Amino acid sequence: MARSGREAEDQLGYFGELWAFLRVRKKWWLGPIVATLVLLAALIGLTRGSSVAPFIYALF
Repeated sequence: MARSGREAEDQLGYFGELWAFLRVRKKWWLGPIVATLVLLAALIGLTRGSSVAPFIYALF
């Protein structure tokens, strides 16, 4: 059974809403910025409390 676009966006939550905004408003330049922020957040989150953390913080 196929879902409508709105149902799929509701199921994805915040990311579905963000994707809909980027698609409808043609704000494609925001995509790389959002991806970079997500990757940096993941990097900092994964290295929190590890021995690699001092080296990551030295980058910033």
